[in-house]
Amino acid sequence: MTQTLDPTAPEQLRLAQEPCPDCSCCTARLCERGRLSVGECMAHTPPEFTVTVAGCPCSAVTTRGTHAWRAEMIRITKHATEDPMPENAEDILRALTAAESFTDQGGFLRTLRARGYVTGREPAWQITDAGRRYITARTERRFTTPVEVLSVDTTARTANVVVVGWNIDAPVTVLLDQLTSATDMSADDLTGRFVEAKANCHTTDPDDLVLTRIQMSPDLPAGWMGIEKTEAGQ
Repeated sequence: MTQTLDPTAPEQLRLAQEPCPDCSCCTARLCERGRLSVGECMAHTPPEFTVTVAGCPCSAVTTRGTHAWRAEMIRITKHATEDPMPENAEDILRALTAAESFTDQGGFLRTLRARGYVTGREPAWQITDAGRRYITARTERRFTTPVEVLSVDTTARTANVVVVGWNIDAPVTVLLDQLTSATDMSADDLTGRFVEAKANCHTTDPDDLVLTRIQMSPDLPAGWMGIEKTEAGQ
């Protein structure tokens, strides 16, 4: 006897999506959106499925290169440079970085764990990548530099920029929403414009370049980034 498929069944009304090849919790399409969202995959999932996709490695704040990770690097850098923790709390992170013993006289471990700077428990506390980023940001030199917005991608919510004080020949990717929020300008209006920002210009990895204190740049002389030709054509 041939079984007749119910044309109104859910599996007939909506085609099944391809599973993500990099995780066991999401579809490929969901992870593609999650990587480009500070809200991760959870922000694009019905409430009944958020527990299932929570912590998806494809979009997680701990996964290098995701939007959530980029936003977290900005948050940590601003925390370290604009509103740093008490010295005793930082001493714990420095001790963990060097695998040295320490005492938590101020009771800061609970706060450090809540911020994601440490993980584990007594006596096996460990510093996280976020904690290492905080300590690095406390000591690395930051410079005010012009930043040229070459192009924007409103779908991916990213901008391709040149951080002049870092490398004028190597564009880097930054979060578009960080620029629009700081300058109060639309994405289209930012294209081709210069902004001014603080940046850790000594870093070697473009993904580790973090912009803070972004504002519109004053007008710059025409051709100042290149060598202008003379009327004689030299």
